[in-house]
Amino acid sequence: MKKKTFRKVLGLLLAGALTVSMAGVAFAEENNSVAIDAEAFDALVSDGPVAEDAVIEASEWASAVKKAGKLRVGATRTSFLFSQEDETDGSIRGFDAGLFQLLARYILGDAGAFELTQVTSDTRESVLTSGQVDAVFATYSITPARAEIISFAGPYYTSRQAVMVALGNTDIAGVDDLAGRTVATQSGSTGPDILAEYAPEAIVQEFTDDNTARTALEQGRVDAYVTDYTLLLNAIVKNPDKYEIVGDSFGPEDNYGIGLPKDSDGVAFVNDFLKAVIEDGTWAKLWQISLGDRTGIDTAPEAPVVE
Repeated sequence: MKKKTFRKVLGLLLAGALTVSMAGVAFAEENNSVAIDAEAFDALVSDGPVAEDAVIEASEWASAVKKAGKLRVGATRTSFLFSQEDETDGSIRGFDAGLFQLLARYILGDAGAFELTQVTSDTRESVLTSGQVDAVFATYSITPARAEIISFAGPYYTSRQAVMVALGNTDIAGVDDLAGRTVATQSGSTGPDILAEYAPEAIVQEFTDDNTARTALEQGRVDAYVTDYTLLLNAIVKNPDKYEIVGDSFGPEDNYGIGLPKDSDGVAFVNDFLKAVIEDGTWAKLWQISLGDRTGIDTAPEAPVVE
């Protein structure tokens, strides 16, 4: 595959703008493990908008964050494109990380005024219901079941499901080949339900996080790994010599939201924040720094409509 073709396909997939057959595309022909432009990222979040005092005072949720002097965030440190810790300086950068730092600045005037609690797919609801965090930013799919327990702001991004196999696997060409195969997915994610619908004869093995699922794939303990294709692209871009995505992306459009306490007035506040950073171009700039520039994509996709 030529470099321009690879980048175009990867770009359209990452933007959520195209569902194409990826069978046989190994993603190993070009090493795309490109580090984020830390200087550009830090400059963007430190220059984000700041809410007026009256706007904060009108929200009980935002007022509590302001009073505490920090935004307590449930997030991850290991999502290469969305929220990755830089071991050299301890900073967290990526698309999700940029949004929660922009929100910290919006409320507190300081993008660094946050406290991060590591979450997995299994713990995202519990850290909210226990009051351990104020919000969760973790490629968090909005589902009716979750919405019974917590509330969501957004959506701020969209995704679908995809199938990832070990590089060179010729037995699985897509979701239709998963029958009778052992398939990894993340517990607490939308993966198990979607596999039950689209690959009911697959032998599903649930893992608590992305790293353990990918380790099982590398060790041959599972035949494939199914989750959001944006998360799989994290792995592909970071490890182009280990994995490949096969077949079409599938399943319903998967909207990512920001988790908030149930019935919190923070939903309206965070939605207004999202609309502000979308309208002023900050969302597109963050996408470009976190995703586009690292995968050869020149133009950010259209942001989803915030509800």
